[in-house]
Amino acid sequence: MKYLLMIHMNPAVFETLSEAERTAVVDAHDEFQKRTRESGELVGFAALADPSNTTTVRVRGDVPAVTDGPYLEVKEHLAGFYVVDCETVERVNELAAMVPDARFAAVEVRPVMEDAGLEM
Repeated sequence: MKYLLMIHMNPAVFETLSEAERTAVVDAHDEFQKRTRESGELVGFAALADPSNTTTVRVRGDVPAVTDGPYLEVKEHLAGFYVVDCETVERVNELAAMVPDARFAAVEVRPVMEDAGLEM
């Protein structure tokens, strides 16, 4: 089954890390990607730009409205994600715990649905 591992980051917390700690996080992501790629569990991943670069689009009465910024004003934002393919929920939770940001942020695990609404 495919799962989305969403990394919810508070930039203020990340800014408190030293340069060496930030480098260690990046290196740990490289290692996580290598390990999950080798195991065949990695489907894809992306790091996302700062929320200040976000726009939100809503369509009401067939008229699109585009506003600057994320949908919600929150301290934590979606900073990146991994898509993994795991045999069990126990394994995906194990992988989520290996995401380097889990030490100072939150990693949300959610099953990926197919077009018909069935779990993949």
